[in-house]
Amino acid sequence: MAGTVFKILLFMKRRPDLTPEQFRDYYETRHAPLAERYSQGLSRYVRRYLEPQVHPETGAFTDGPDVITELWFEDEATFRGTLRYMTTSLMPEEIVADEANLFDRTSFRIATVVECESDLKA
Repeated sequence: MAGTVFKILLFMKRRPDLTPEQFRDYYETRHAPLAERYSQGLSRYVRRYLEPQVHPETGAFTDGPDVITELWFEDEATFRGTLRYMTTSLMPEEIVADEANLFDRTSFRIATVVECESDLKA
């Protein structure tokens, strides 16, 4: 994708009573299609499921999110409006109710992204 891309990242944990497989299945088959209906102005909606790995010095990765959801925008005004909405308002009731089936809502974290990429071909 050429040009500037604006991204909102959502870091979220699954409910503790769901296995990673149940979490992914519900997110992909129920929650993502529901969220898509409310996703105006997005150029991409990406879910990146984390598979924690052991680090030789620090041990197991136990305190991170289960998914990082990326909301991509090509239009800065739409990006800024969505970010403003997401950081000052609750989502529609239908979304909030469905999120309760899937996420530990107290774990939600939101960030924006500035990307810097190395040119490894040089």
